Amino acid sequence: MKKMLIKINQFFVEIDFSKRAIVDYLLILLGAFVQALALRLFLVPSDLVSGGISGLAQLINHYTNFPIGLIVLLGNIPLFVLGWQYLGGPRFAIRTILSIVAFSVFIDTLVLFLPGVALTEDMVLNTLYGGLLMGIGLGIVYRGRGTSGGTDILGRILNRHSGITISQAYLITDSLVVLGAGFIFGWSKALYGLVLIYVSGLAAEVALQGTNIIRTAMIVTSETEEVTHAIMHDLERGVTILSGTGGYTGEPRAVIYCTVSRMEINRLKILVHDIDPRAFMVIGQAQEALGEGFKPLKEED
Repeated sequence: MKKMLIKINQFFVEIDFSKRAIVDYLLILLGAFVQALALRLFLVPSDLVSGGISGLAQLINHYTNFPIGLIVLLGNIPLFVLGWQYLGGPRFAIRTILSIVAFSVFIDTLVLFLPGVALTEDMVLNTLYGGLLMGIGLGIVYRGRGTSGGTDILGRILNRHSGITISQAYLITDSLVVLGAGFIFGWSKALYGLVLIYVSGLAAEVALQGTNIIRTAMIVTSETEEVTHAIMHDLERGVTILSGTGGYTGEPRAVIYCTVSRMEINRLKILVHDIDPRAFMVIGQAQEALGEGFKPLKEED
């Protein structure tokens, strides 16, 4: 059995047990664990706040000693209800529930095994490594097609219904939490918190998309056939011939479009120059290429 239906109120939530879905669930669990590890090793002992519900939970814990993980779980309940109503209900439920519950449980479980002191007293190291681990964990959750809950849900709602971009929504919500941290932990640590948020964002992007930057090239040449043949046979890369028109001459011109790896771009430039030194070439950068010659467009279940 690959799928199971669970009824919540009048809705049926489909739980997928396919191979791909199980891998996603494991990635979400791993990402939640890494985020909790960052919190317990670097953030909480140093009074560093990364924003979001977990940051707000740290502030509440400072005054009440209420378990941070439990606060995170309770704080996500109203946001989850909003997400259910505005973000598609059953479609977004399972992975979000798994992410929130796993993160909350890991936070309060790790405190039993880790010392309550930071690995180092250096605030710069705590900021950098805390942000790095937090971002990697978040990126792993996203690779599992999950969400982090909390302000992630709120950001998506604001984006969909008010036109605010997701990055702007994160900036607003995280800034409010960091502002609160400034009053409670001091403004020096609040400023470190802003750096931590920036580092975690970069780390999340790398963990999600990787560092394999792809190059794209558009080539205008009078030797279209020869350049095309050389790219296909010497570089073993596919090409697409686009129809263009010269803006000055008004004459039809073929435009060669191709995608290569970063290491192949110099070979491409030499190849085109050797065939047609007068060719016009524009090189761009793409974050990812999917399809033949690169990563598969669709992973197998």
